[in-house]
Amino acid sequence: MNIYFLVEGKRTERKVYPAWLGYLLPELKQVKSYDEVNKNNYYLFSAEGYPSIIYDHLPNAIADIQVNGKFNYFVVCLDAEENTMNYVQEEIYDFLAAEKIQMGDTKLFIIIQNRCFETWFLGNRRIYSRQPQDRPLRDYTQYYNTSLDCPELMGKFSNFNTHAQFHEAYLKELFRAKNISYSKKNPGEVLQKYYLEQLIIRTQDNNQHLPSFQNFIRFCSMVKNQL
Repeated sequence: MNIYFLVEGKRTERKVYPAWLGYLLPELKQVKSYDEVNKNNYYLFSAEGYPSIIYDHLPNAIADIQVNGKFNYFVVCLDAEENTMNYVQEEIYDFLAAEKIQMGDTKLFIIIQNRCFETWFLGNRRIYSRQPQDRPLRDYTQYYNTSLDCPELMGKFSNFNTHAQFHEAYLKELFRAKNISYSKKNPGEVLQKYYLEQLIIRTQDNNQHLPSFQNFIRFCSMVKNQL
């Protein structure tokens, strides 16, 4: 079993996905180059954001896969941002069709982080501070309580330009209230096994919550069954 991961971000995803895969799929070993893949390996390449992940790095990654010939899955991970999940998926499929790019025996699996990676991280109910008194966390919580309602359905607070900006700011305030820090460069607690477990527990308690995160978990479960 060999997997090629193409992820949108060059900081957070490059650290979080390997950490989580180490817990979910410990049988797979990460390699530094796609041509090092042999058996039960995965290679992860960080793109430079959207839209270059689709129009530049996607065809380059597929070329790598075709040269190597040993990859079972090609997994593309990117944020929905201000778009819908269906829109992002169709953009990828439309590009592949327009360019007449064939995957051969390698199966494509798309994971949309809706709205962004930080949206998933908001699903950990244990980082939530009950009845926060300090602003802006109090204002954020009054606007939308991520411990009760699905973070993926949260809108954007009035003074933010995008959903992703607000979701990241919300997460940082939740962490700050617990005297811990978060940044894209240093995601900290998010890398820990307990953090991932709390996200999974959230989806088990309510299967309507974090649906795009559940896609990632389902993919890992599918691979686990094939090992």
